Amino acid sequence: MFSGNRQQERCVFIPLPATDHSRYSQDQCYDNLRVSKNAWDTNLLKVTAPPLPGGGGAFAIIPLEERGKFPEKIPLFRGHTAAVLDTDWNPFNDSLIASGADDGKIFLWRVPDDFTLYSNLNPDDIEDIGPVGKLSGHPRKVGHVVFNPAAENVLATASGDFTVKIWDIEAGNDKLTLKLGDVVQSQSWSANGSMLVTTSRDKKLRIWDVRQERPVQETAGHSGAKNSRAVWLGEHNRVATTGFSKMSDRQLALWDIRAPREPISGFKSLDSISGVCMPFWDEGTQCLYLAGKGDGNIRYFELENDKFEYLSEYKSSDPQRGVAFMPKRGVNMHQNEVVRIFKSVNDTYIEPISFIVPRRSEVFQDDIYPPTIGLNPAMGPTEWFAGKEAIPPKISMASLYEGTGIQEVTPSQDKPSSVSSAPPPQIVLETVTLAEPVGEPVLQPSPTVQNPIKEQGVSMASMVSKFADEDDPIGDSDVSSSFEEVSRPTEQSAESASSIALTRLPAGSPSQRLNSIVSEADSQADDIPQLPGPITPALDGSSASIVPTNAVQRDIQEIKSLIAEQTKTIASQAQQVQNLTAEIESLKAKLG
Repeated sequence: MFSGNRQQERCVFIPLPATDHSRYSQDQCYDNLRVSKNAWDTNLLKVTAPPLPGGGGAFAIIPLEERGKFPEKIPLFRGHTAAVLDTDWNPFNDSLIASGADDGKIFLWRVPDDFTLYSNLNPDDIEDIGPVGKLSGHPRKVGHVVFNPAAENVLATASGDFTVKIWDIEAGNDKLTLKLGDVVQSQSWSANGSMLVTTSRDKKLRIWDVRQERPVQETAGHSGAKNSRAVWLGEHNRVATTGFSKMSDRQLALWDIRAPREPISGFKSLDSISGVCMPFWDEGTQCLYLAGKGDGNIRYFELENDKFEYLSEYKSSDPQRGVAFMPKRGVNMHQNEVVRIFKSVNDTYIEPISFIVPRRSEVFQDDIYPPTIGLNPAMGPTEWFAGKEAIPPKISMASLYEGTGIQEVTPSQDKPSSVSSAPPPQIVLETVTLAEPVGEPVLQPSPTVQNPIKEQGVSMASMVSKFADEDDPIGDSDVSSSFEEVSRPTEQSAESASSIALTRLPAGSPSQRLNSIVSEADSQADDIPQLPGPITPALDGSSASIVPTNAVQRDIQEIKSLIAEQTKTIASQAQQVQNLTAEIESLKAKLG
């Protein structure tokens, strides 16, 4: 669940729909619309922080602040010669939108700065808005358009010609083509924009290395005849799919993209409702939302330990055909809103649904509002097509909460991470300057040596370094300690031990050579100064106190005793070898 450690207690925070307590009034919705009834299976709606579009032969863009009942005639974005099947906002430009239609064309549109649905003009004088760019390349209808989430002006389009094309909209042409061989039912980018997941009518789940134009993974997906959907789970190496079983039960599945032969924990049965489940991933809360097409319910799960843990369900008697999620930067943090969803109702109006975390707080809550993707891409189209991979810069939600403007934070990673093993990302504000380390570097412990006779010098260095590590378990965090006035014998002892390890072995029998080494080690060990003892950090942050001990001398005595025991063993073995040699020589003489 959403967890936060407050006074060492585990708290559980479940987002609840605001409409569970008070439904939005009609004047808070977007009314008097005619939502498209096209047959292509898309979400119909897309939302960005300022505007919201709906599908149709032409389509409408609605400023979010303009609610209530709209005029009978509003300005439309018109240019396609057939029904608009899908739209998508540019994630790095809130005024640029792409559309795909039944005429096989992809159009690009720019929302005017002063755009409004209300004007003082005569209805006959209201002018529609034309496209600013046109992309041609698909011979058949274009059912899905999705912008790359990391690279600027890179667009993926799926068509009835059984292909997905990747466009550089700055250059105005398609540069890559993915051939699926059947109708594409859904597509979703990885967070760093390098890979794409698709589902298709042939019931295959494919993970594409897009710039190589080939699937790196392909496996059987949901076995049912109805449409399946896929969504990439943010910066994880995981994909979630919804679909149907052969018995037409709705299913949910979680896949590891590195080995997707079977879904993790199998296919999870949801219910027997016939409508397609539209999946949406919220990176901030690590939750998956499933909105049923044709029913009014939205259930949500948290991803935890490679399992979808059911949280709750928003229920409504008003069925939805279109659903869109607002980008995280648009939610109302002062009301603890973590997700805002827009759903079409009866194809006549659009209703917003707020999901809130039910707790009181007068300050910013960083546990439910981690940094989110901002408006700056990680790269341009030229860099992306050349092979670059990166997560876009994120912005601090705290800066939006406090109204101090957008403040970027550094990307946490360059590639999607594993759900099961990756630690939480470490975020560093750009405005914070990290100080350089002060004082001498702390010696790192030498590797553990298993044979104290063969590697006696290294073993002694390890012992001394081990002692130094115990002195300062937190590294150089207390550089002002009084211990700085004491000479650092650790480095000196390490040098002595290294000289022992590199000394050429003397000539003679094994026992004579070993005795020579032991005596040399003893003489070197006698030169090691006595250390004052380990440093014990004071709990109040004051200078550390010195606790006397003879730990190093005890360690050296242990080494000496080990060497003495091994000396006896080797001497005994050498004597046995000499005896055997004499016997062999005696036998040779007899045989000769």
